[in-house]
Amino acid sequence: MRGRSRVGAAVLVALVLVAAVLLGGARRSHGTETRVARCERYQQTADAVESRVPAAEAALVVIGDSWSVGLGLADRSAAWPSRLPSSTRVAGFSGSGYGALASSCGAVSFADRAPEALRDTAPGVPVIVEGGLNDWDSTDAEITAGFHNLMRELRGHEVLVVGPPAAPARAAFMGRVSSLLADLSRRAGVRYLPTDDLDLIYQPDGLHPSPAGAAVFGDAVAAALD
Repeated sequence: MRGRSRVGAAVLVALVLVAAVLLGGARRSHGTETRVARCERYQQTADAVESRVPAAEAALVVIGDSWSVGLGLADRSAAWPSRLPSSTRVAGFSGSGYGALASSCGAVSFADRAPEALRDTAPGVPVIVEGGLNDWDSTDAEITAGFHNLMRELRGHEVLVVGPPAAPARAAFMGRVSSLLADLSRRAGVRYLPTDDLDLIYQPDGLHPSPAGAAVFGDAVAAALD
């Protein structure tokens, strides 16, 4: 009987532990945004920002990531493209990059989104491509393939490639990405603007710029257009 009691007690303890884990997991997941919900939110933000300037009126197009749409800013209109001419159309999607797998939201790489970004715009409208932070774990081959695909989509357009800044959360990975993008841009015959030397202020996440950081970043891009 004593042995059975011990077995029963052990089973009871195990069940309690399992229940605690399950309940704890439920509490942690409660209110946590799912991948689908996050991607839908990113798409809604992208659509809202892009609609600010009708395609037919765009004199400049930005294809970018979360920096271009002001993720984390209380006022998204203070994102760095606000330092560019008011006729700039911004096609940004948070989490996106050059690599096809940089985002978990499907086909939202720069190359994937370029055709839609340029739909109904004037032929040859200049394009700024800003990003690279989300390619921190993309392989060189993935970044290279994405870059080449993007350049094919942008054929006939003047292109400025804006490299990733040295955001504290991913600074250790950006040297490789920036160097690769600089080399790819040179080989493609397009201009490259490195930004890893900019002194920027960041949000607490160490990944996105504060309003002041976005202004400095935007001013650097604007200066490169002159």
